[in-house]
Amino acid sequence: MVNLKYELKYQDKNTKARYGILHMARGSYETPIFMPVGTQGTVKTLSPEEVKACGAGIILANTYHLWLRPGADIVEKAGGLHPFMNYDRPILTDSGGFQVFSLAKKKDIKEEGVYFKSHIDGSSLFLSPEESIAIQNKLGADIIMSFDECPPYPVTYEYMKTSVERTLRWAKRGKKVHANTKQALFGIVQGGAFSDLRKWSAEETVKLDFDGYAIGGVSVGEDEVTKYQMIDAAVSYLPPDKPRYLMGVGDPVDIIEAVIRGVDMFDCVLPTRLARHGNALTKTGKINLRNAKYKEDFTSLEDNCSCYACKHYSKAYIRHLLISKETLGGRLLSIHNIYFLIKLTDELKEAIKENRLLEYRDEFITSWYNKR
Repeated sequence: MVNLKYELKYQDKNTKARYGILHMARGSYETPIFMPVGTQGTVKTLSPEEVKACGAGIILANTYHLWLRPGADIVEKAGGLHPFMNYDRPILTDSGGFQVFSLAKKKDIKEEGVYFKSHIDGSSLFLSPEESIAIQNKLGADIIMSFDECPPYPVTYEYMKTSVERTLRWAKRGKKVHANTKQALFGIVQGGAFSDLRKWSAEETVKLDFDGYAIGGVSVGEDEVTKYQMIDAAVSYLPPDKPRYLMGVGDPVDIIEAVIRGVDMFDCVLPTRLARHGNALTKTGKINLRNAKYKEDFTSLEDNCSCYACKHYSKAYIRHLLISKETLGGRLLSIHNIYFLIKLTDELKEAIKENRLLEYRDEFITSWYNKR
């Protein structure tokens, strides 16, 4: 029996936004939810205790990277990702598709799977829907993903149609071999910027009766209007009793706009990537701590922020760490940025329950864009 159930608790009266609860074997978690990314079995530079202190519930790990190092068999021998990582809350693994397609050439995408070169040593590799699911079964995450084709943007209508058809065939093949009934399996909606293909992909994927549904191929270079149309075109045809997951989106404004359109789950490497480059997320936009103006700024990264970094350290100190190439600087910014996005989704939950989500959006955008 799959240990995942989505409970819809409240629907915003003015938008498609919804407040719900994901019930899982390792706990129940309110949605909308932001899920930090631990690509190689760790959220970069942070311990599991620090990640949990940020308020994180579900975190991600990457199938492709863990397949290559240390190998799915080693993780399985350790008892799965949870004991291997020492993380006792839910874990989601992606299918590896995004990384694979970034390494493959179009001619090497076949019906049986994808041929590509390892980013580590250039060796020849092959990944199929069946192998992706088998790897994820061994990794033992609570939620696993179907293996889908991730087309670049833009592509022709004909290419995208062929790609969506292949993704649906791969979804059927992956679901057929899924062997670990304790793992929830999500299908993925593709279709690029073509609304009719998004609709068709969603409707056909729903017919396969997955435990949840993801929206892929978004935030890959398209403009904002197109991006939100792509989300709308998919969400409109997804069932209300299953979770909806927008893959790889972590920009705060994009999260808010997607929640308005009915999305429940988000992940992105954005908070830790920004941190490694010296940037902090704040209500008044991104700030670069390497800027000289923070040299004597002894205030916290953000007023009224309760994260560990803001409670204990100043902008001036964090800037000093960054300039001195001390790892702690990036660690503190990672803690703050992850906390910021989790706090954002907490505020969105409250705004939904109080039917003031559109007002919250407008206030956030005014602050984010106009008061830097």
